Amino acid sequence: MTDSARDKTSKKLLKSTAIFAFMTTLSRVLGLVRDIIFARFIGAEAGADAFFVAFKIPNFMRRLFSEGAFAQAFVPVLSELRENGSRAAIRQFVDHIAGCLGMSLIGVTAFSIVAAPVIAMVFAPGFYFNNPEKYQLTTELIRITFSYLMFISLTGFLGAILNSYDQFAGPAFTPVILNIVLITAAVAVAPNIERPVDALAWGVFVAGLLQFGFQVPFVARLGLLPRPKPNWKDSQVKKVLRLMAPAMFGVSVSQINLLLDTVLASFLPNGSVSWLYYSDRLTELPLGVFGVGIATVILPTLSRQFTAGSEAFSKTLDWALRTILLIAIPAAVALSLLAEPIIFTLFHYGSFKATDVTMAAYSLRAYALGLTAFMLIKVLASAFYSRQNTKTPVKIGIVAMVANMLLNVVFVAPLYFFWGIGHAGLALATSGSAFINAGLLLRRLLKERVYQPESAWLIYLTKLMCASAAMALGLYIAVLLVGSFEQMEAWRRGFHTAWMCLLGALIYAIALIVCGIRPAHLKPGSFQG
Repeated sequence: MTDSARDKTSKKLLKSTAIFAFMTTLSRVLGLVRDIIFARFIGAEAGADAFFVAFKIPNFMRRLFSEGAFAQAFVPVLSELRENGSRAAIRQFVDHIAGCLGMSLIGVTAFSIVAAPVIAMVFAPGFYFNNPEKYQLTTELIRITFSYLMFISLTGFLGAILNSYDQFAGPAFTPVILNIVLITAAVAVAPNIERPVDALAWGVFVAGLLQFGFQVPFVARLGLLPRPKPNWKDSQVKKVLRLMAPAMFGVSVSQINLLLDTVLASFLPNGSVSWLYYSDRLTELPLGVFGVGIATVILPTLSRQFTAGSEAFSKTLDWALRTILLIAIPAAVALSLLAEPIIFTLFHYGSFKATDVTMAAYSLRAYALGLTAFMLIKVLASAFYSRQNTKTPVKIGIVAMVANMLLNVVFVAPLYFFWGIGHAGLALATSGSAFINAGLLLRRLLKERVYQPESAWLIYLTKLMCASAAMALGLYIAVLLVGSFEQMEAWRRGFHTAWMCLLGALIYAIALIVCGIRPAHLKPGSFQG
């Protein structure tokens, strides 16, 4: 690759990442507003637990059928066709895969609505055995929310087409619609009906329909709006299915672990599912903005570089890993130190009690410990999927999932019986298994010499740790000076949390500069030790 071509690719990666990050940040901020409203109107009681389970299951399936396994299999194949095929071949492929995906979604959605009682029992057995009313409510909500699966999966399909053509703004903005609809449902509809969670469940369904409609004009502008024609014999469709089958497991290991957490949490005291939900949502902010963002942006680039046999593949991956660590390490430290202030500020209103804040803070700290690993997995997995290798992440994912189960045994029982915080043990086990997953993925890439790290990695990591330590010290002192948030007015909580977050960011930025890391080093190939 020539210097001019490399520079062009670098600029495109930075621009695409910035666009995706901005749009995703907007979505995540609205998501936090949504969760603040949820906490105020439904709190962490039985109805909230039922809704979060009913929402989490189709959300998990969405990651398999759209932005997860499907996208990881579909984007490399479409990128390969863009390099080597004709426009007619691309249109035919899109039409055939749309037909096959649509048929599958109709079948899965119909089956799930009918089998909702069984699904509720499988994913929340504690409700079935210990709380029949909560179990029945969960079943009814699943029947409503599962219709969301079809529309949001088709939305993800259209988004994958756009991402393959380096158009990231539309797909990244789409989740904003979900948040706006759910906020409207919670504020305008929920208080006026007998069961407020029904309004949220129907809001999920309406949001899926609107998100799908929003993507259509963008794909039409590309001239690739699908005309579904199921063709299971198409060689490219077969390739996607062959790649997708193992990817359905490999890309979703962390989500499977979260679902297992939900199953176990259903046996724990009321509120456990909700505490895990709120803490996971806060962890998802940096993960979604930067981890998923960078992985989404580099996947088409890595796929094209691999198809072309370019040596830039390793350099692109190296840039992504360094950028992830630049963000993930301080984010994990900040979430751990500011757990209570953030949760008090965002959620301690209405039905969300002070004890809920304390419990959610425990699981937030446990998830924060694994944040770096969660983000690394997104990028490392893309290195395999871009090469159309979906089997290796599956094998590693199985190891990680077994490790998660074993760690659940190690952490949950003692934390529950001795300290009453069994839900934090679930989060801690998820974080531990994520590090195992990330470590094994990295080890395999190094062993295959697909990834050859650039120079001065140890020095770079040392600088990041020093800058993060300086930030941690500043935040620790700030938290001590501010004191308890429980009795503060809402505006005081917001003010103190805002200036502490800004202080942490400022200390970290200054420390990076002192350590010799400059903004110009953020370009691919420009990082310095």
